[in-house]
Amino acid sequence: MSSNAISEIIHKNRINMKLSQKELGERVGVSNRAVSKWENGLSYPGTETCLKLAELFKISFDALLSGETVSERNWQNHSGMESLRELYRIGRGPSSSHSMAPEKACLMFREENLHADSFKIILYGSLAKMGKGHMTEYVINRVFKNRNFEIVFDHDNKNLPHPNTMDCYAYTDGKQTDFWRVLSVGGGKFVIDGRHRRESAAVYELSKFTEIAAFCRRKKMRIWQYVEMCEGSEIFEYLHEIWNCMKESIAEGLSSTGTLPGGLDVQKKANYLYTRHHIDESSETRENRLVCAYAFAVSEQNASSEIVVTAPTCGASGVLPAVMYYQQERRGFSDEEIVHALATAGVVGNIIKSNASISGAECGCQAEIGSACSMAAAALAELLGMNLEQIEYAAEVAMEHHLGLTCDPIHSLVQIPCIERNAVAAMRAINAVSLANFLSGSRKISFDLVVKTMYETGRDMSRSYRETSEGGLAKLYL
Repeated sequence: MSSNAISEIIHKNRINMKLSQKELGERVGVSNRAVSKWENGLSYPGTETCLKLAELFKISFDALLSGETVSERNWQNHSGMESLRELYRIGRGPSSSHSMAPEKACLMFREENLHADSFKIILYGSLAKMGKGHMTEYVINRVFKNRNFEIVFDHDNKNLPHPNTMDCYAYTDGKQTDFWRVLSVGGGKFVIDGRHRRESAAVYELSKFTEIAAFCRRKKMRIWQYVEMCEGSEIFEYLHEIWNCMKESIAEGLSSTGTLPGGLDVQKKANYLYTRHHIDESSETRENRLVCAYAFAVSEQNASSEIVVTAPTCGASGVLPAVMYYQQERRGFSDEEIVHALATAGVVGNIIKSNASISGAECGCQAEIGSACSMAAAALAELLGMNLEQIEYAAEVAMEHHLGLTCDPIHSLVQIPCIERNAVAAMRAINAVSLANFLSGSRKISFDLVVKTMYETGRDMSRSYRETSEGGLAKLYL
């Protein structure tokens, strides 16, 4: 993303919508002079205004910042979907945008400045506000340990190209030798302002469940076979790596005890849930206990800033692994069958990511936990050999009953209510599949419709309930 990227994006979208600068300003509540400054690169719109612009242009917040225009991306005319490699990412929790991407950016900056004798990192916007609770400070400390460095939290600068902005400085003998402005754009990805951004190619031409299901029916293939057709068989090697990482997160989380970092004194519960079975325990209770134990295990690893897989985010990383791990243990599914199910889940997550959002900062927790629940339900339906209508119904039910779920983490920590939500959503995914087994033929709502509804609900949601820790539990907790 170049320094003039936002200027060009706003200009192109305005022209495509046949709006004057004055008309655009009136739509988002600013003067035509402000719009002129944006388009001439003299200033940036603030975060709230960017959100209004994205809503007006019918694109996601990140799409606005990545250069997509109205004619390139909306519900009527979509440009396709990225590889599942862009959805499933391995990295350090607890936040793909606040810990995973900043850590990778700082590692790269450090490696490009091996001869520097000191560093300074300035965090802005959401990175500054959530940087302690979401462990941005922690991962930066890990990167620069044993080096002379400083971290600055700048809460005052509002003129930012992205809410997750950070500046990296390198010095030698007191003189600045390098500078990067890094934008953490979501999903563990980051861009460096002023450097050419290599765009991820759209490997899926279709981007709606209705379209993909119709194609699969014509070709008599399952969704995972559609993934193979679009990405090649090598995608399954990557998904095996993803599955192995998920299993490692569960194993490590189950063996870990003690208190989570951050100051809330939250006790780790995965090990307790896993080991406290009763001799007369019913099969239903055992299923609930074990699925929740696995979800807690991954979520507690995430909260401890350990390695997890975004599925589709760090904050919702426990849902899909918990459901898959339990089913493999209970029914003996092979790793290959699990990987096929992950491919199906990935398509569902990709549809949400491409047509709406998987970001809690943009659409609340419904976009994270709701999406993870949909992915897990679709994956389980695939494992059980259910048909396309049943897979769609399971994913739709899972999302529909998370609509309106707020993102209000106490003290900005991905602990309360986030960890329990992963467990509840994992059980809800299993229940959604049970309903789909019987009721898919009578459904009235499509998965595409509920995804669009989730996006509009998120955009209507108060900013206080979208990962700012300014409302809900975060506000009322003493």
